[in-house]
Amino acid sequence: MTDHDVLEIFTESGALLKGHFVLTSGRHSDTYFEKFHVLRYPPHVETLCKVLAARCAATKPDVVLGPTTLGILLAYEVAKQLGVPAAYGEKGEGGKRMLRRPEHLVAGQRVLVVDDVLTTGGSIRECMELVESVGATLCGVGVVVDRSAGKLDFGAPLAATLSMDVVSYPEGEVPDWLAAIPITRPGSTGKK
Repeated sequence: MTDHDVLEIFTESGALLKGHFVLTSGRHSDTYFEKFHVLRYPPHVETLCKVLAARCAATKPDVVLGPTTLGILLAYEVAKQLGVPAAYGEKGEGGKRMLRRPEHLVAGQRVLVVDDVLTTGGSIRECMELVESVGATLCGVGVVVDRSAGKLDFGAPLAATLSMDVVSYPEGEVPDWLAAIPITRPGSTGKK
């Protein structure tokens, strides 16, 4: 599957949006991937996760970990494709990511962390903290869309079904042409 094929799935689903968006990270961009529009279709989930699993197979994980919300769906499907269990990093008190079922991730395991759309890597880093906290080893990171075109370093191999350099701007550095477009906050979780 090529980047063009993945973009076609997002386009057909109405998930590739243009405008002025404030992303979950708080950064501003003219491009937004509304993953909920894609991941509501089981055939798309299966197709994208099959590709992601193939691209992550060389990491040889013992378990696949995904953050809530859509990361859970992706972790399940990638784990199924790889023939390993899945674990889930859920939000606890104060918004801190936690393992509600801590026995699902244990010391010595090789853990593949998966997520939907990568911009700054905040959710992935939260899952990495869970991996470290139990004495497991991060063996790789997989995402459906990497908006950084591979520029982020997690200290482990990064794989994506789609990798592209989508520019985003911090608050206060938004160019005039983008500031002139009304802001949309799709899927906002309130994270900064």
